[in-house]
Amino acid sequence: MENLTNQAYTEMVKKASPPSKSAKNIPMAFLFGGLICALGHFFIQMFKQAGLSDEIAFPAGSIALIFLAVLLTGLGVYDKLARHGGGGTLVPITGFANAIAAPALEFKSEGYVLGLGAKMFSVAGPVIVYGVASGIIYGVIIYLMGAY
Repeated sequence: MENLTNQAYTEMVKKASPPSKSAKNIPMAFLFGGLICALGHFFIQMFKQAGLSDEIAFPAGSIALIFLAVLLTGLGVYDKLARHGGGGTLVPITGFANAIAAPALEFKSEGYVLGLGAKMFSVAGPVIVYGVASGIIYGVIIYLMGAY
């Protein structure tokens, strides 16, 4: 390839890159993320109406969202929602559930150990590792400060 100037390269990139659809993507992410959170609140209220205490209704709402996200991932629906909702489907707890379930489903044909078990945490593994590590560090700091 011939020598390209920075300006020529920038022009090539502009031609090859599709324009950003921020005017559409940002409101859709906000809408989908809000709908997921509203659904979680709905679950919590339903569990409270069923007679569960706040201590149990809130975790039960999270578990219901996780179950629904994994079910929709398995049925291939969550990816279709994510195409329209973008980052709004990634941020809530449902995005994390999807990040664990999708690779597990993708590699299940390689077997339970080397496929499903090994690949399940390929996306979410670093989040779990650094989340646990930062929690331990935070706990040690709080303990050493005598705040607990």
